[in-house]
Amino acid sequence: MKKIPDFHGTTILAVRRGKHVVVAGDGQITMKDTIMKHHAKKVRKIYNDKIVVGFAGATADALNLYERFEGKLQQFNGNLTRSAVELAKDWRTDKYLRRLEAILVAVDSDHLFLISGNGDVIEPDEGVVGIGSGGSYAQAAAIALIRYTDLDAKTITGAAMKIAAGLCIYTNEDITIEELK
Repeated sequence: MKKIPDFHGTTILAVRRGKHVVVAGDGQITMKDTIMKHHAKKVRKIYNDKIVVGFAGATADALNLYERFEGKLQQFNGNLTRSAVELAKDWRTDKYLRRLEAILVAVDSDHLFLISGNGDVIEPDEGVVGIGSGGSYAQAAAIALIRYTDLDAKTITGAAMKIAAGLCIYTNEDITIEELK
């Protein structure tokens, strides 16, 4: 089984609270031990602004996956679950796609998925998922804030991303936030 790569240089966090879902990504691009860019946009709305995706990994690979994912969404009329499963299936079995080094988070008003090249389509129990080098820090902070506060999804996401930026040297505080209500 292919190992999910350990990506350095990004943090993506998705948080659902009720019907409100937020996806955030930091802006730092790092190559080895050098910061190459501070203001990258790794989170975006697709499919008529009904779905938000974020990526960790090689930029060219992620853009290729975005394109393929949008094609799946068109093919399956915006059905996020079906599109995610079909993308993961292609990603795992296609000789070219198997070599892509990226991981995606995709959300709509009802679902939140982590999609990987291993064929994984995971919907987390708590409505929170973090990916990338600072993903675990951001996810842990967001889960704590969900469990022990009444804060809204956007506030939780922003706070958790700042916590991750304070811990992960590959994450900065230039955060892009996209939300669906």
